[in-house]
Amino acid sequence: MKKSIKKKKTKFEHIVYKKKKYFLYSIKWVDILGDSGHADADEFSKMQPAKMITQAYVFSKDKKYVRTFASYDENEENFSDRNVFPTGVITAMKRIEYED
Repeated sequence: MKKSIKKKKTKFEHIVYKKKKYFLYSIKWVDILGDSGHADADEFSKMQPAKMITQAYVFSKDKKYVRTFASYDENEENFSDRNVFPTGVITAMKRIEYED
């Protein structure tokens, strides 16, 4: 009797696009905050980078960059709403789980 191997279902949000699986992430990152107005030293010292959150599918990631997209073409392999994050600006990345 031959045993059938069951594929483990993932609990994370994802899409399968052109036979590749892309997971949905919540990415926390910091962005430059600029101001061209006048400020005293105390106000300037309190300035902080913007703390941002992006939710998108991760196209690829390596030691230098995380590439994401939020939109894609149903018929052709085209990606839109794309970002390339230097890994140094990312403070946290978490796969988004399916909601029950």
